Amino acid sequence: MQSNNIEHPFVVYIRILGKGKKGSRPLTQDEAYHAMRMILAGEAEEIQLGAFLMLMRVKEETPEELAGFVTAVRETLPKKIIVTADLDWSAYAGKRRHLPWFILSGLLLAENGIKVLMHGCASHSDSRIFAQDMLALFSLNKADSFADAEQHLQAQNFAYLSLEQICPALNRMIHLRNLMGLRSPVHTLVRLINPLNAAYSIQGIFHPGYRPVHQEAALLLNQAHMTVIKGEGGETERNPDMPCLAQNVHNGILDEETWPALFARRHVKPETLEPRQLVQLWRGEISDEFAIASVIGTTAITLKLMARADSQETAQQLATEYWQCRDKSRF
Repeated sequence: MQSNNIEHPFVVYIRILGKGKKGSRPLTQDEAYHAMRMILAGEAEEIQLGAFLMLMRVKEETPEELAGFVTAVRETLPKKIIVTADLDWSAYAGKRRHLPWFILSGLLLAENGIKVLMHGCASHSDSRIFAQDMLALFSLNKADSFADAEQHLQAQNFAYLSLEQICPALNRMIHLRNLMGLRSPVHTLVRLINPLNAAYSIQGIFHPGYRPVHQEAALLLNQAHMTVIKGEGGETERNPDMPCLAQNVHNGILDEETWPALFARRHVKPETLEPRQLVQLWRGEISDEFAIASVIGTTAITLKLMARADSQETAQQLATEYWQCRDKSRF
């Protein structure tokens, strides 16, 4: 505990953010980096952490702040990576209106030779379904470590790594949502970590204003290829009932494209969510046009990102072929 007579070194970052309408400003990338380093090292008091997170929440994160935070987090990760992922897929929002169909997209890509690292966390909201809690349906285990994730990628082209393994400090912070009642910058920065340094990253957000923030932060982080969309429920999942704006980074170049809605009229959301339907849809035991369109549509955006297809039409066609030719007995 810091002496009351000596100013705590972390207060400089709280002061920058909280000095009033005229006196406050965003952190620079370097300031954000050093602030997050202190937080991860346990050098900020709990009350300071709460103040810092909520001040950031009120003003919202800048690309520079996110890049600084992520750089600090990456410095805590293992340095030796033997088997890397082709595709980094963040899954932190949880689904409320529809099932997490995007899990099937990730598994479909893995079945077709793409090494997919999905990362997320255990439930931090009772009203949502999280990818991590769905793994058992497919007889999949979350990775117990980075080395375990690499083994999963080598064996099955798919691995799920929990935030608890990636960065325990961030995992604790993301679960502060129930204590504070609000999301925090942690919910944004975890999507950008890319823990196995994959060349391709796909991210979903809920609020459209965060799309360019993710795009510009990825540029600052020298991410080679990235796509961010307003995903269904905030996850990386294309809603087939609506046009989907994808904002991209490709080797330092920013661009964007709109994928059209796949249906003329919107579907009514289901009254209840039955997770078992994820496996049943894969096996062909049930049919759901919204779900199938979501799986194929999300896969198509990813294939276009990864240059496996040179147009939306060919990406959609290839994704459809993947789905039609999937191994239904796999799960």
